[in-house]
Amino acid sequence: GKKSLRQKAVDELKHYYHGFHLLWIDTKVAARMVWRLLHGQVLTRRERRRLLRTCADLFRLVPFLVFVIVPFMEFLLPVFLKLFPEMLPSTFETESKKEEKQKKKLNAKLELAKFLRETIAEMAKRNKADTG
Repeated sequence: GKKSLRQKAVDELKHYYHGFHLLWIDTKVAARMVWRLLHGQVLTRRERRRLLRTCADLFRLVPFLVFVIVPFMEFLLPVFLKLFPEMLPSTFETESKKEEKQKKKLNAKLELAKFLRETIAEMAKRNKADTG
């Protein structure tokens, strides 16, 4: 059914709480990775990607905090998210946004695969015509 205004506000607060909590956990893990890097250890590709994502999230947090701290500015947040969809840290994304991103990536990969397949078929035709 339809949610009350109070329930929507509680859901939003929970969403932000969980987002900040996940960001805190990512920050702690990233700090350990930086410590390992400073002591000469090598990170795996997965760890490197996580470290980069966490650093990017921390840089994205600065403009996001302005919306949270300044009174009544959170009403402008949806407008800015429409203009700058990558402004939110990754820990604040909803499941629907994550699925939408995955669908876009998958469609791009499918288009690339289709292009490559057509290119290879065209090259095969040329080679066949040249040798035949």
